[in-house]
Amino acid sequence: VQLQASGGGLVQAGGSLRLSCAASGRTFSSYAMGWFRQAPGKEREFVAAISWSGGSTYYADSVKGRFTISRDNAKNTVYLQMNSLKPEDTGDYYCASGVGLDCSGYGCRLIKSVYWGQGTQVTVSS
Repeated sequence: VQLQASGGGLVQAGGSLRLSCAASGRTFSSYAMGWFRQAPGKEREFVAAISWSGGSTYYADSVKGRFTISRDNAKNTVYLQMNSLKPEDTGDYYCASGVGLDCSGYGCRLIKSVYWGQGTQVTVSS
């Protein structure tokens, strides 16, 4: 299984970026997908997740109303549209795939047969 994230870059506060994660190696449409990020000196945190069908989406409180996760099962790709970016959104963004999602008030984690892609760096300048 390979997950290839792309779309990161440098953007000013208030700007937008669209991240993509292309998957290969197993049936993409059968797996939940998620985006996570890690800021310098901090632990990796949940950002957004989407069910295998795309019918359910989940967001961290810090990005609700600004970020949108979506997927195109025909293209084996999951997206993260990031609007109204803030300096605190800076970090390495990782996509991940798993059989299911375990979500609580603290966010979501992927469960069973979880694979991670390499990160794509997002830097938001003030």
